[in-house]
Amino acid sequence: MTVLLSVEEAYTLISSALTGSGTLHENAKYFTDAILDTELSGLEGHGFYWLQYYCEHLRSGKVNGKVMPVVETISATSFRVDARNGFAHPAIEAGFKHLIPAAKKYGTAAMGVYNSYNAATMGFHTGFLARAGLLAIGSTNAVPNLAPVGGKSPIIGTNPISYAVPAPNGEIAFLVDQSATQVAWTSVKRAAEEGKPIPIGWALDADGIPTEDAEAGLLGSMAPAGGVKGFSIGLLVEVLCAALAGGNLGLDQGSFTENDGKPIGNGQFFIAFDPDKFSGGSFDKTIESLVSSITCQEGSRLPNARREANKVRLTQHGIPIDLELLNTLKGFA
Repeated sequence: MTVLLSVEEAYTLISSALTGSGTLHENAKYFTDAILDTELSGLEGHGFYWLQYYCEHLRSGKVNGKVMPVVETISATSFRVDARNGFAHPAIEAGFKHLIPAAKKYGTAAMGVYNSYNAATMGFHTGFLARAGLLAIGSTNAVPNLAPVGGKSPIIGTNPISYAVPAPNGEIAFLVDQSATQVAWTSVKRAAEEGKPIPIGWALDADGIPTEDAEAGLLGSMAPAGGVKGFSIGLLVEVLCAALAGGNLGLDQGSFTENDGKPIGNGQFFIAFDPDKFSGGSFDKTIESLVSSITCQEGSRLPNARREANKVRLTQHGIPIDLELLNTLKGFA
């Protein structure tokens, strides 16, 4: 059975579940905004669904909701954030307080996050920077579920990468948020939980053969987006988030789902640019022309257009949530 929540009810549910499970209020605000934004964007399986795992991990001690991240200034434009085995979101929020003014003053700035946790929807973070007027790129690595092309053993995770392009007045011109895999791992996991088949092209079994069996896909490998190109992008993310930012390699991370007592310890990396400083003031006009060249074509749409339309629709009509999951989250609250 599915019920509908208003935006206010959803916000209260998320915040109460996080704080009720042991997250400090000051660590919960940005995190709550991110989960709510994910649900409003229509990304079912990435918001409420993962919240139950966040709460379980809080109560088991896998993640510390009370620890405060530490920001280290490497240079005027470079920052390292130690999440201290707490949530990624308060660490990213703390780093952004340094990244944003630095990028605006010097034209560009970068930051890495380590000893971190599931950063969830990367587009929320890059979108936050775009609304601050910056062109943003962000990425996070994850536990292995993607084998190299030609191989059978997963080496890297879905390793999403996102970029967001600013528009005037705190708006987003467009935003891209995509994984190195054909679909998100959660899509295969939920299909397995529901006993449903998956389309060919989503995953491979343990022998590297495309499969419609979701369970076999979970035991094998996700399919890379665009073949070797998808794996190559995921490999870049691994370099940025593990080798550069200082997070664990996917192979060394704790589980994203199991209460195994082992911190995930992954990493995130962000780069932000001040568009006007690089473009000499022509950025907005050029982006406007670029956007028009896409939207003028019948049947085409900008990246993120569907998510923005979902926000309007779900704000008006309510956010769906499975009743059983709703009761579970209320229990955490």
